Amino acid sequence: MEKTIEDPPTSAVLLDHCHFSQVIFNSVEKFYIPGGDVTCRYTFTQHFIPRQKDWIGIFRCGLNWTIQLLITPDTGSIWHQVGWKTVREYYTFMWVTLPIDLNNKSAKQQEVQFKAYYLPKDDEYYQFCYVDQDGVVRGASIPFQFRPENEEDILVVTTQGEVEEIEQHNKELCKENQELKDSCVSLQKQNSDMQAELQKKQEELETLQSINKKLELKVKEQKDYWETELLQLKEQNQKMSSENEKMGIRVDQLQAQLSTQEKEMEKLVQGDQDKTEQLEHLKKENGHLFLSLTEQRKDQKKLEQTVEEMKQNETTAMKKQQELMDENFDLSRRLSEKKMICNALQREKERLEGENDLLKRENSRLLSYMGLDFNSLPYQVPTSDEGGAGQNPGLVYGNPYSGIQESSSPSQLSIKKCPICKADGICDHTLEQQQMQALCLNCPICDKIFPATEKQIFEDHVFCHSL
Repeated sequence: MEKTIEDPPTSAVLLDHCHFSQVIFNSVEKFYIPGGDVTCRYTFTQHFIPRQKDWIGIFRCGLNWTIQLLITPDTGSIWHQVGWKTVREYYTFMWVTLPIDLNNKSAKQQEVQFKAYYLPKDDEYYQFCYVDQDGVVRGASIPFQFRPENEEDILVVTTQGEVEEIEQHNKELCKENQELKDSCVSLQKQNSDMQAELQKKQEELETLQSINKKLELKVKEQKDYWETELLQLKEQNQKMSSENEKMGIRVDQLQAQLSTQEKEMEKLVQGDQDKTEQLEHLKKENGHLFLSLTEQRKDQKKLEQTVEEMKQNETTAMKKQQELMDENFDLSRRLSEKKMICNALQREKERLEGENDLLKRENSRLLSYMGLDFNSLPYQVPTSDEGGAGQNPGLVYGNPYSGIQESSSPSQLSIKKCPICKADGICDHTLEQQQMQALCLNCPICDKIFPATEKQIFEDHVFCHSL
């Protein structure tokens, strides 16, 4: 038994459970000429819906094929000859082509073509059978043979043994024929019973047809709903396709990024190795630094001791500075008192000089009254520069103010002149100079002068001389 590329779906369903009347085979010949292709034509009934894995097979009936009566509402009584028991006994098969529109009448008429290469080469009886994808027979044709047209005119020469075998076979056939006649009478009785049952089924069929029409309307509505959903699904499919394309582009970009990151990772691994080496080197340096840090801590302790000593020295210097500031304040107070005295003396000096000028003018007037010239006198009146050491001999009774001049001269000679304004005694310049000296800090070692605001620098400078 020959097969094509893929085996069809079969089952061990018995003939009692098959429905031979749902697919009707048309124009089946009694015999087909060997060596040529065979076209099988068939028609779907009204309520049969073909599926994708349905197939049509050629089955061998053999010489002992049986007769099975099937009664359908559409075609009445149909006789089918069957000589096989399960759909697995096919000789060859062809897949069924699904029609585009089952509602069209032309779609009900279908055909398949069997190639001559796959057809049987003997003269046994065969028949077409339609099998659905569940392995259930939906239709069967009348038996046919593969033989030439003029086979009846050929003289058959047989031997005595073959004749005896044929006679024995004929006896068996006669016996089987008698059994078939008995079964035919039984079948006729069954047929009458089935006719009555058929009438009931016909009424039930009409009821079912009305129900079927209602269901068809519901099916149509459901079909419209499904078509709407199908359009929506197609739109969603298009969106998903565009998104898939975008995702594909994104995947390419991510792969490029991944390759870049892998290269960067290799660089990072290499850098990590370098850093590991640097870390080992740094650990060694850290050990050396730890040793040096220990030494620095010892030096730091020494420096802390030195700083403590410097703080003590600073405290002592602060005390000395406070004493000096107190002394400076006392000196400033005394300087203010001296300045007041100096101002009083300065005013007294100016007054005396004014009186001296008056006396000079009075003396000149008296001399002119006496007819004497002041410049021709042998003795001049002593001036304030000469200090008034003696009396003027030109006066008969002497100078009555000579005592006052003498008493004031020593204080005038003891006062220094200001180097800026050339004034005698204490002036604003000398007082400012003394105040600046009081506000400055002089180094006792190198005589360097520091402003009073730079006290810390001054103390550090003095401490540096002690190192």
